[in-house]
Amino acid sequence: MGDARRVSVGEREKARRYTALPAVWKAMFSRRFPFISKVFPLSSTTSMVSDVQEKPESHSLRSVTPEEVETPGLETRGIEPVPLEERQKPSTSASFKIFITWFSMGMALNNIVVGTLGTVVMRLSFLDAALCAVFGNLLGCMAIGYMCTWGPKSGHRTLIVSRYLVGFNPSKVCCFLNVLTNLGYGMMSSMVGGQLLSKLSGGAVSVVVGIIIVALVSLVVATFGMHIFQYYERFAWFPQLMVFTILLGSAGPEFDFDMVSIGSTEEVNAKRLAFFSLCLSGALSWVPGAADYHVYYSPNNGTWKIWSTTTLGVCLAMVITLLLGAGLGTGVAHNPSWATIYDGTPGSLLMAGYDRLGGFGRFCAFINVLTIVSNNAPGSYSMAMNFQMLGDFWCKVPRPVFTTVSTVIYTACAIGGRDSLYEVFKNLVPLIGYWIIIWFTILVESDVLFNRGGEYDWTAWNDPENLPVGYAATAAFLVGWAGAIVGMDQVYYTGPIAEAVAGGCDLGIWLGFGFTVLAFPPLRKLELRVVGR
Repeated sequence: MGDARRVSVGEREKARRYTALPAVWKAMFSRRFPFISKVFPLSSTTSMVSDVQEKPESHSLRSVTPEEVETPGLETRGIEPVPLEERQKPSTSASFKIFITWFSMGMALNNIVVGTLGTVVMRLSFLDAALCAVFGNLLGCMAIGYMCTWGPKSGHRTLIVSRYLVGFNPSKVCCFLNVLTNLGYGMMSSMVGGQLLSKLSGGAVSVVVGIIIVALVSLVVATFGMHIFQYYERFAWFPQLMVFTILLGSAGPEFDFDMVSIGSTEEVNAKRLAFFSLCLSGALSWVPGAADYHVYYSPNNGTWKIWSTTTLGVCLAMVITLLLGAGLGTGVAHNPSWATIYDGTPGSLLMAGYDRLGGFGRFCAFINVLTIVSNNAPGSYSMAMNFQMLGDFWCKVPRPVFTTVSTVIYTACAIGGRDSLYEVFKNLVPLIGYWIIIWFTILVESDVLFNRGGEYDWTAWNDPENLPVGYAATAAFLVGWAGAIVGMDQVYYTGPIAEAVAGGCDLGIWLGFGFTVLAFPPLRKLELRVVGR
């Protein structure tokens, strides 16, 4: 009992130091730049610092007051859990807010790019591309909904929850991989936005400048934190839906629903599975950060309600954009004027869709650029959290520093790859799906097969002695990667199993899943027997 008490005090001291730093950071800048204190009042932050200095024993993880949860401003909380008393109270509007947040985040231009890959690059018919998009996306969105339920249940971010199911140190590896994932998506989103801004300006704004503009706006929203972000998302969906509806009305008559998939039967089947997997991977990319956006909700909102509203919101939004992209892709071959406008970039394809609307179409395309912020900001936010999860040293660095650095990195990558957007999407998205499906499989099996609905000690989140060691998860992860490698069919490598399939087919995500499903249970049983946790 004494040991447990000493651990608790130690963790309390760590939390006190880490949560105080962002508050000091905010206060320092507010003194130097007085306008900040007018935009973001310091009263709540000052009281927070006072609480940390004068009452360190009151609550080990306190960093914001309940009122701050409802106040737009800079979020000062780090990776420590959100206590129940600091959550939003259960309400009938909670489900609607969750639905709207995910509906807004999912309705982004990069999903249109994924949709166009099915018809422009893989040369599938609209029907084939649409079926693959709907069902592949639905499967991935169900995983998003499942992961979101852990936020209200625990008050923890996704990859902190992973410590309880996968292991303390293996989850740090996943944090690093998720940072790379979000850097990749930030890069791709900025490339799309930069291309579109360049097309809108007739070349007056270069693609490079457009990329920088999109990245800076995303940085601002991500730096403010979850409260401002969720407030923004509650309204961003409406103009997004309106302009996509206008795009459908403008471009819909040019969609070629009679287009047939090109290739032999074996080649078409391989492309169908590849596009299905691509749409699945696109949805799965949200899973490692899904619970991050729900930690301020009460578990009393209901697990099934949170799962269903999340799944429905994100799936509906992504299906709309994927189908729009697939339809736009068919129009290039169907409409000669579109073929003239289209220069091989997604930005030009979108402008072709708005072509008949003239200046109003260009205005709608500009609104589309704003949708990138809805999709980019949450990734930047989660990246900063993932950095802090890597260890005690990283927790001492204020979250906005990580947000800024990650934005600089993906902006530089976007500028370097701005002329190869389709290739980047086609090669990077499946690779992201490989590691996520392996990690997610381990997580679900650990909870369902070994915990079986039992309770977790959410206060032990930063205590390696009370969390799984992770030997079994690490071994299963490597086995899963072996399956993904022998099944992958990408430009940079083709595995022996994929090569043996007539017409070639990317089976990486499926073999990665299959190898992991079979490997983890016996390895975990052995770990429990030998190690005991």
